[in-house]
Amino acid sequence: RVRPHVVFHAAAHKHVPLMEANPSEAISVNVLGTRSLVELSTRYGVERFILLSTDKAVNPTSIMGWSKRLAEMVVVDAARRSSLASTGVTGEKGGTREEGDSTRVGVPTRFVAVRFGNVLGSRGSVVPTFRRQIAMGGPVTVTDAAMTRFFMTIPEAVTLVIEAAAMARGGEIYILDMGEPVRILDLARNMIRLSGFEPDTDIPIQVLGSRPGEKLSEELLNTGEKASPTEAHKIQRVEGMALNTGAWSELLTDLERLLAECRDEEIPLRLRASGL
Repeated sequence: RVRPHVVFHAAAHKHVPLMEANPSEAISVNVLGTRSLVELSTRYGVERFILLSTDKAVNPTSIMGWSKRLAEMVVVDAARRSSLASTGVTGEKGGTREEGDSTRVGVPTRFVAVRFGNVLGSRGSVVPTFRRQIAMGGPVTVTDAAMTRFFMTIPEAVTLVIEAAAMARGGEIYILDMGEPVRILDLARNMIRLSGFEPDTDIPIQVLGSRPGEKLSEELLNTGEKASPTEAHKIQRVEGMALNTGAWSELLTDLERLLAECRDEEIPLRLRASGL
């Protein structure tokens, strides 16, 4: 009914330890949910589809990271299908449009992914958690003293994602310039000082240890990938992502079967054995 021209697909299960315990939810929402939206966007003439991805999709070690890595592949595969359908090279169904919007009939959807790290102050960000803990007098909890993460502000992230969407031609994965990684322990100490207290004296800091699926540090490029500049400042294009369509199709079929049979414990094994 609405026929949007642009879809920003940000919906996903993002909680790393929770997805380790519930792999079927991560796959059904983050992977198959993305595929459903991709198919609907193609059917209803969406002009641009932008997947908001994450640095956790790079050389993934967690179920959440794997699910977002596969979501990127869904988008890349959709771009390939859209391109082939628009040129008439194959009999692919991509590019089919339902009646009712003649202005966009035959126009292939431009599918693109934008990969970036943590956004300061967003829902699920560590910053609101630290604020609550400081307000309660502590302790401020840090999972590992050596853990680092990339951070961006909300306005910066939103602006760059929209800019990447505007210049997309279809099939690209973009990464945003997030500067140098920040040590979470340093962030906690700085926030305590900015609140008028002294770390470890007024407000204690407690190191809990890494949670299931968490990395000590994140990366921006998978093995074999490289970044190339674009016309936009602070946006780079990922080069070198290979998609083995046969292995990819087989993996999705196997994951759907494991979901249908409620075999959660086999999902991580299948992901790690995929080689993708």
